[in-house]
Amino acid sequence: MIHPTAIVDPKAELAPDVSVGPYAIIGAKVRIDQGSSIGPHAVVNGPTTLGKNNRVFQFASVGEACQDLKYKNEPTELIVGDNNTIREGVTLHRGTVQDRGITQVGSNNLLMAYVHVAHDCVVGDNIIVANNAALAGHVRVGSGAIIGGGTLVHQFCQIGAYSMTAAGTVVFQDIPAFVMVAGNRARANGMNFEGMRRRGYSDDSIAALRRAYKTVFRSGLTLDAALAELGPDADVDTWVALFRDSLVAAERGIVR
Repeated sequence: MIHPTAIVDPKAELAPDVSVGPYAIIGAKVRIDQGSSIGPHAVVNGPTTLGKNNRVFQFASVGEACQDLKYKNEPTELIVGDNNTIREGVTLHRGTVQDRGITQVGSNNLLMAYVHVAHDCVVGDNIIVANNAALAGHVRVGSGAIIGGGTLVHQFCQIGAYSMTAAGTVVFQDIPAFVMVAGNRARANGMNFEGMRRRGYSDDSIAALRRAYKTVFRSGLTLDAALAELGPDADVDTWVALFRDSLVAAERGIVR
């Protein structure tokens, strides 16, 4: 399963069925679980853990030292879950001791060609990141989010669950759950109602969330006043709870 031109460090731990393509390089302190494949000319450095059934395409760089000038070769990590597709030219960097020391990618994600995930990012599950998008350091991406091609995300921003960014969006502030944004700089542009329908939200729930969105983003009220205006509804209450969690954690404010 390992091509004779590949270089695999003796200290790397690969499950017996892991395939490694021509001229790929697997460094020390790398662990790759069963069913995974490493494409030709890809590089995986450690400490890095790849879970089951990950597919790393050619010329990807996984688990390399980060680009943060404060990084002094401390033993930080990259941890990747299961069933991820990591396309050509993707770069995933390890963490820094200024944060948790870990960059983390969940499961069932599609990282399209030339995506960059910087140090200390936390990427959830079932996420699509389209070509040439870049996440700066310490970014958090909630599960189910879709990040459009060429999107640039400033460090320390949070991308809410099931939110969306249009192609070429530049994100300087946090995006609440389910909110769609576009532009440079990013502005709220509706909610991901189609994504809600796919996840079983009823028409009544979507209508209630539509009204809630208009109150928060279009009424001209302050955030606190707008959130206080929202009436009782289970799905709206859940969205408001996620919104308030974002406000507590926000270091750069909220996209509106």
